[in-house]
Amino acid sequence: MNCGYVALIGRPNVGKSTLMNHLLGQKLSITSRKPQTTRHRILGIKTSEAGQAIFMDTPGMHSDEKRVLNRYLNKTADSTLLGVDVVVWVLDGLYWHEYDERIFKKLEAAGLPVILVVNKIDKIKDKQTAMAFFAEAKQKYPFEQIVPVSALKSTNLDVLEQQIMALLPEAEPIYPEDQITDRPERFFVAEIVREKLTRRLGDELPYAMTVEIELYEEHPDLCKIYANIWVERSSQKSIVIGKQGEMLKKIGTEARLDIEKLIGQKVYLQLWVKVKKGWSDNERALHGLGFTDTE
Repeated sequence: MNCGYVALIGRPNVGKSTLMNHLLGQKLSITSRKPQTTRHRILGIKTSEAGQAIFMDTPGMHSDEKRVLNRYLNKTADSTLLGVDVVVWVLDGLYWHEYDERIFKKLEAAGLPVILVVNKIDKIKDKQTAMAFFAEAKQKYPFEQIVPVSALKSTNLDVLEQQIMALLPEAEPIYPEDQITDRPERFFVAEIVREKLTRRLGDELPYAMTVEIELYEEHPDLCKIYANIWVERSSQKSIVIGKQGEMLKKIGTEARLDIEKLIGQKVYLQLWVKVKKGWSDNERALHGLGFTDTE
């Protein structure tokens, strides 16, 4: 059998989380159309007859490092290249971004086998343009493979999985075959709440929110969850709560239904919205909210 670690890298919002979810056949990473939706390194374990691929979904690599949170996201993305066996670099179409030059340099320094995945291929109608781009890509970097896919529609993912498995070293599985991640349930509960916030309020508050689980109590017939939604200003708190609490109620209902699917149990979910001024630019505050260097 083959077994090893696979880093999913690329710029923000290119579809890394959607790709991992569809490769696993199960939703682990939250998704939205807003960049920086993924803030933590998330492990997704796929075990098959061919072996075990341990995917690592990461925050998007980006050039903006104005805030401590941005620097944390870049550091998390960069550190993923340490100790992996294969890199899957995801692009969202037939073009390069100015920041991609920095990714090329990181990959050259790492010296790992790299598969280039061109996502959203279903939106590309001109095959000649696509072939010309693939030829150019081979000139720019010695990719092991270039695989066009549609992560959302699961197009060509079987081919991608075969290519990944072929590059992994021969080894026994690291994790039990029924394990799909190394994160606890309460981590995914917080992520589900944040996903609903991001999807509902992404235009108003794309990066000013985070979620902290204050209490997680499992009972035979009910799971009680108390969570804090942290924002940076009082005006943002009003937006999250909404008129007569309607927005918070909708977010809570959507999150509760997804959490019940995740844990297979009835859930009582209580959300509070609180203000922590400047949390995204405060190292101590970030550490307290679960952003650590030891992921």
